[in-house]
Amino acid sequence: MENNTTPKQKTNTKFLVGFIALLLVGGTYGYIKYQHAQKHEETEDAQIEGNISPIIPRVGGFIAEVRVKDNQRVKKGDTLLVLDDRDLQVKLAQAQAALSIAESNLTVASAATEASRTGITTASRNEAVADAQIEAAKVRVWRATQDYNRYANLVKDHSITQQQFEQAEAEKLSAEKQLQILQEQRKAAGAQTNVVSSQSNTTGKQVAVANANILQRKAELDAAALNLSYTIITAPVDGVVSRVSLQPGQMVQPGQTLMNVVVNSDVWVVANFKETQLEKMKLGQEVSVAVDAFPGHHFLAKVTSFSPATGSRFALLPPDNASGNFVKTVQRVPVKIEFTTADDAMLQQLRPGMNVTADVLVK
Repeated sequence: MENNTTPKQKTNTKFLVGFIALLLVGGTYGYIKYQHAQKHEETEDAQIEGNISPIIPRVGGFIAEVRVKDNQRVKKGDTLLVLDDRDLQVKLAQAQAALSIAESNLTVASAATEASRTGITTASRNEAVADAQIEAAKVRVWRATQDYNRYANLVKDHSITQQQFEQAEAEKLSAEKQLQILQEQRKAAGAQTNVVSSQSNTTGKQVAVANANILQRKAELDAAALNLSYTIITAPVDGVVSRVSLQPGQMVQPGQTLMNVVVNSDVWVVANFKETQLEKMKLGQEVSVAVDAFPGHHFLAKVTSFSPATGSRFALLPPDNASGNFVKTVQRVPVKIEFTTADDAMLQQLRPGMNVTADVLVK
């Protein structure tokens, strides 16, 4: 029996079989992807994030010593840098001297105040003595006046001599003059008391000023001591030091970032999902994280928060659609994803900035 199948028919049959097989494979793959897409939201626009603490000096100066190297692990409180502190030592000594002067001024002001109080007491006593002397002088004037009047009547009758009358008259004039002098002295004593009281008030205010000056000098001393302590720069957290490009003798300024300390023990993922992918995403949903650096290994995580705005809103130059022609662009929203497998040893190998793929189970 002859075989009437031509080579062309055989070729068509093979093509048809291959095409059908391709359709089956493609359909199966498409169905699987479709079913996966119904329950998952995935993005490759995701990176590992972590806490990075910048090392910033609070005082300027020349570096005296660098105690760390690139990628060195440090503990919180470890010394990283030491600045030359001689200038700040001088300022601390000046602040201490200024405080000593202020305390001496307080001692002087207190002594002056005490002397003024003593002067007030003495002046008050002098006023009392003057008042007593005036009263005695008034009695003398009264007696001398009585004698004068009596002698004036007797001299008319020639009962006494003219000399006796003149003595009585002189005694009267002397007593009156003495009373006048004592009264003037009393006024002077009162004025002196007022002067001493005014001086006492002034010295009392000087004491208050001296106390305030001491507080100011103490604050300056504390500030000088605090600035001196800033010359020793320590690690704020446990972590790994980044690249150290510092040398002894180099000048640093306050606020200048010298290096960074990366906290490797605390990392998470920030995945930038399209706004069209957020409809079914909720807090607490499970996430499978695949890190490009470790293919084949999947980390378990969960969604913990959504950004309050799209990523473009936080850009240095955010887009302003009202300023020109509008072209609709799908925006991306940063989503924070935290790892749930704290016992996974490979978490310690993750570094901020690594690329990952985040797959969220939305059902």
